[in-house]
Amino acid sequence: MFRSIARSELDVMTIIWDHPGLAASDVHAALPDGDDRSLQTIKTLLSRLVDKSALRVERDGRRYLYHPLITRDTYAASATRRFSERLFGGRAAPIVAHLAKGDGLSDSDIAELEAIIRELKARD
Repeated sequence: MFRSIARSELDVMTIIWDHPGLAASDVHAALPDGDDRSLQTIKTLLSRLVDKSALRVERDGRRYLYHPLITRDTYAASATRRFSERLFGGRAAPIVAHLAKGDGLSDSDIAELEAIIRELKARD
């Protein structure tokens, strides 16, 4: 299992999830405008992600290509679980209530949640 991924590492993971098999220079070039991290910083972040078993690296001639070892969904589930446990004792309902109170749920979000609840109830 992978270790926790820092915010700066998550920025790199997002690029790799969207475009697996990039070299460090490609990841650096894909940073959003205004992100002034150096190529060396990106290489350090990639190395950390390899050490955390979030990425694998393959040699391609003189460069190294990075591929995700975890999916975005797997990471999201793990991060959500850790967040829920830290702030809400592992309960999902307070998270949804918190989002709803802060106008964080659109009509489509509510419809999607209702569909999920119907599906969960149908399993019982």
